[in-house]
Amino acid sequence: MRYFVLGRRGLLCACAAIAVISVLLYNFPAARTLVASAVAGRELPIYCVDTDEKKVALTFDAAWGNEDTHALAEIFKEYDVPVTFFVTGGWAESYPESVKELYDAGHDIMNHSDRHEHMSQMTASEIEADVGECSGKIAAVTGVYPDLFRPPYGDYNDTLIKTVRENGYYPIQWDVDSLDWKDITPDEIKKRVLSKVGPGSIVLFHNGAKNTPAALPAIIEALKNEGYTFVKVSELIIREDYAIDHAGRQHKSGAQ
Repeated sequence: MRYFVLGRRGLLCACAAIAVISVLLYNFPAARTLVASAVAGRELPIYCVDTDEKKVALTFDAAWGNEDTHALAEIFKEYDVPVTFFVTGGWAESYPESVKELYDAGHDIMNHSDRHEHMSQMTASEIEADVGECSGKIAAVTGVYPDLFRPPYGDYNDTLIKTVRENGYYPIQWDVDSLDWKDITPDEIKKRVLSKVGPGSIVLFHNGAKNTPAALPAIIEALKNEGYTFVKVSELIIREDYAIDHAGRQHKSGAQ
C-alpha cells in the first residue's frame, strides 16, 4: 500500500505540474517559447521562419568600415528593397549619419552588440550591459530602441540567448551565409545565395565586404523574378505564440 500511495502522490504532483505549465503556455507566449527551447536541450536563436509565402529578409552586419554603406543604400532605394542592418554600438557612434540615412529610408537598425566580442564568454550581467549600451547608442540616433539582436561572429550559448530574450530582444541568426566576408567574386556570392535561399530565409551580408555592392543587383533581380518579396526581419518573424525547432526554424506553436 505504501508504494501505491507514493506512486499516486507522484502522479498527482506530475498532473499538477502539467496543469501549471499549461496555464503558463496559454497566457504567456514567451513562456511557451522557453519550454519548447528547453525541451530541445539548448537555447536557439531564430535562423529562419517557417512560411509558405515567398518572403526573404536581407540582413547586413556593420561593425567596421563605412565606405560602401551609401552605395548599398542607393541599391536598396533603386530596387525598393527594405533590409535589416545589425550594427554595433561603436559603429553607430562612429557613423551616425549612415545610421540616420538607413533609418530614414525605412530600414531596420538592430543590435549587434556594443563591442563585437565573443559574447558566449560573458556573464549574464556583462551581456545585459553590453547589449543595453548598443541599444542606447542606436536610439540616440534613431529615437527607437531595437528589439532584435544578432550575436557577433554568430557565436552564442544558452546564457546569451536566455539573457537577451529576458531583456526583450528576439535573437536572430541566418540560414543563408553569402560568404561575402571572404571576398569571393560577385558571381560566386550570387550563386551561393540563390542556391540556398527559400521562403522565410534570412540572408547574411556585410556592409564592408568588397564585392557585395556588385553582387546585390543581380541577386535582387533574380529573386524578384522567382516571385520573392523582400521584408525586414522585424516583419518576417513571428512575434508571439511560436516555437523554434532543432534547426532554428521559427514556426507557430502547434504547427509541427
